[in-house]
Amino acid sequence: VFGKDINLILVLNNLTSDRKSVRVDMSASTILYTRRAVAEVLKAATSVELGPKQGKHIRVKIPYTHYGKYLTTDKRIQVTALCEVMRTNGLKLLVEKTIILEDTNIIIKLPRRVVVNRAVSLEISYANPLPEPVSRCVLLVTLMNQQVKINLARLAPRERSKIYFEFTPRRAGPLQLQVDFSCDKFSHVKGFVTIAVAPA
Repeated sequence: VFGKDINLILVLNNLTSDRKSVRVDMSASTILYTRRAVAEVLKAATSVELGPKQGKHIRVKIPYTHYGKYLTTDKRIQVTALCEVMRTNGLKLLVEKTIILEDTNIIIKLPRRVVVNRAVSLEISYANPLPEPVSRCVLLVTLMNQQVKINLARLAPRERSKIYFEFTPRRAGPLQLQVDFSCDKFSHVKGFVTIAVAPA
């Protein structure tokens, strides 16, 4: 989840009946959806001794403080482990994993029944998932081909808040409502819902 530390486990298994020494070089970078690296956020090396048929777990932690400011709107991190088995003429194994971080969830609550030409009040709640305050918070609400920009108060670390949004549907049928939440530390956290508008 975006805003939390990332905990990973690299699992190494020795499938042979000989002892193995393995050097592991780990790195992680924030990337774009095209896989182009933006910034390296982790670099670590360790050596592991594996007995015959033995498995070992290597725990890796990427704190939010390391990746937060380098994350793009794609919210992707590429983790790589290059495992070199010693004394085997440089036998190497590359393990890769792309992590897509989950956004803070925007929650949109609708009344049970929405009727044409009758005013409706929606509850939109949004959150700051980070361990630090955020400011310059803005909600963009898109509905019936119109966009409303709402400037919000700053949010304390991990704070959740809500607003009420009122509108009057002009025709029956499905209506798409989209909410886009941005602030000074992250942008374009989206939430959307389809509203079924009943005839009067």
